Amino acid sequence: MLPVSAASSLAARSLQFQPEVERVRSPGLEKAGGTPAAGGDFGSVFERMVNDVETRQADASEVTRSVLLGDNPNLHQSVLAMQEASLSFSLMVEVRNKVVESYQELMRMPV
Repeated sequence: MLPVSAASSLAARSLQFQPEVERVRSPGLEKAGGTPAAGGDFGSVFERMVNDVETRQADASEVTRSVLLGDNPNLHQSVLAMQEASLSFSLMVEVRNKVVESYQELMRMPV
């Protein structure tokens, strides 16, 4: 179980994706031509999510490395960073799985 500060930190970081998730859930169109609203296409949202996960994993690796080398005595900071990276990765995989599942469902629809 995570400490209260760790849980609140993870909750705060997961909220940063909430606006993107809402935009993807109900994408806005500027006009009838089908042009997506600025910053609202799924590709850019997913790209930002992948970049964020990559950054978190690199940061977690760096903090863990510094703990193992003895440069940083805060083991809990390393564990927290690893959990944040793991949670971010799990969220990204679940989003990907839902997108693939939705695509497959659309492809099964009769025309």
